[in-house]
Amino acid sequence: MKRYFFLLGVVVTVIFLWQTGRVETEELSEKNTPRDSTGSCIACHTNYQTLESLASPDSEPPMEGCGGAAPYIQPCDRVFLGGPGYEAFKNSAHGRLACTKCHGGNDGIMDKKLAHSGDFIKHPSENAKAACGDCHNDIVKNASGSLHEQGWGQKKSVAMRMGHAAFDKLPEKLQAAYSQNCATCHAGCGDCHVNRPKAAGGGLYKGHQFSRTPDMRDTCVACHSSRGGHAYFGLGVGAQPDVHLIQAGFACLECHDQKQLHGDGRIYENRYQTSLSPKCQDCHDDTDASNDYHKAHIQTFDCHVCHSQDYNNCGSCHVGGAGARIPSYLGFKIGLNPIPEDKPYRLALLRRTLAAPDNWAVFGIQEMPAFGTKTTYNYTTPHNIQRWTTRTRVAEGRSCFDSCHIIPEGSGWRNRELYLFSSDLKESWEKSANERIVVDGSLPATWGKP
Repeated sequence: MKRYFFLLGVVVTVIFLWQTGRVETEELSEKNTPRDSTGSCIACHTNYQTLESLASPDSEPPMEGCGGAAPYIQPCDRVFLGGPGYEAFKNSAHGRLACTKCHGGNDGIMDKKLAHSGDFIKHPSENAKAACGDCHNDIVKNASGSLHEQGWGQKKSVAMRMGHAAFDKLPEKLQAAYSQNCATCHAGCGDCHVNRPKAAGGGLYKGHQFSRTPDMRDTCVACHSSRGGHAYFGLGVGAQPDVHLIQAGFACLECHDQKQLHGDGRIYENRYQTSLSPKCQDCHDDTDASNDYHKAHIQTFDCHVCHSQDYNNCGSCHVGGAGARIPSYLGFKIGLNPIPEDKPYRLALLRRTLAAPDNWAVFGIQEMPAFGTKTTYNYTTPHNIQRWTTRTRVAEGRSCFDSCHIIPEGSGWRNRELYLFSSDLKESWEKSANERIVVDGSLPATWGKP
């Protein structure tokens, strides 16, 4: 009897070892195929209760940008694979790849820490060349230096005000502060095509489904909210939605195509330097001579000076602290063009920015030493276009310039509020930073001296 049990034990052991070897062999042969077996990446991430039990508190503070702190989404909700989006993902080319193909780590392990160890990467597109480059090489190559991903304009402004030639020359603490705050909205591949943008709380957008064309409201406007989306949808008091939305139903990508968003591989210091940006004349190619207004002014200022409504402005931000100390307000200002090297117009529409000498005081920079090298009112092109605005509409019997030229009226001046004068600037640092773009002494002599 003892001999019988001994032989039975040997047989069971041999079968167990054979089975284990077979399973390991199958795991190796199926390395590039997602599996739903117990302990796999998919088994965990499709089980909401498992994700809840394994969830860890966030180790980093929430991202913050111009729109304030991002909405909070539970860690398990950010990584749950479920719903129609996940079903679509499973049947896609991306879904047929092994999770470890993009994310690294170790599949088939129940222990969370071990599964997410080694070469694991939470956001593969942070190393887009490795994760996306095999199939999307040209896009990855160009996008790595794009304004949309890198935010070169913001970085250049911070560097200039600190007295440095480039952003990477700034103190590491300031670079880190920028990344945690201002960089909230600057996006890699996954932020637009797989995840919610960081400004919307982050995490998977639709169960890991890849969106070839990002949703305008859920993705684009999640980042471009306080300015682009606010203006385009006409959310301001008394504002109207942009004519391109109301009459044509345009989404963002109708004008801002993928070539512009992905970039062309070159580095531009601001978005107005690139030839990839849309121009009104791309569609309205008859503007130069279509009416007397255009004939008179098409070379003097761009279309937004006449065709924009009031738009969002705010100012004097304590980054990482109190935020904008000049709260958001709707306004309108015309001044001298602050970027004549990039735009040919003499006059331009200006937007008040968040810049102030003590922007970074919370991070130990009490005052930026070269603050006045950059204006605090920037060239702007609001997304709130109307054919008829307070400047283009003139009462019957009035002159064509009645709503835009500065005209003596009683003891004051009509339309003066449209222009940026030195007297509009209250702080000494505002006056010095913007002295080259205020209109004092630069308006036609026939207007008088308002």
